[in-house]
Amino acid sequence: MEGIIVSFRRGKRTMTGNQVIIEAKGNSKELIGKTVTWTSPGKLKKDIKGKITALHGTKGRLRVLMEKGMPGQSIGEKVMIE
Repeated sequence: MEGIIVSFRRGKRTMTGNQVIIEAKGNSKELIGKTVTWTSPGKLKKDIKGKITALHGTKGRLRVLMEKGMPGQSIGEKVMIE
């Protein structure tokens, strides 16, 4: 299954670099606990993995805790949900 990174988890003045909000199709409650993988573009193709921890808001978006900080170029990119 695929999802799209919408934004970082953030407050009014702070931003959490290792937590992102993704949007996926289907029933979001069933996806809690699954792993998410983002592959970087370019020659190296590094993978950053994370885990879906909770729902975010009322529109079915998901909060993901990544293993390390995400680069800004990841916003708007696709992620694989397994």
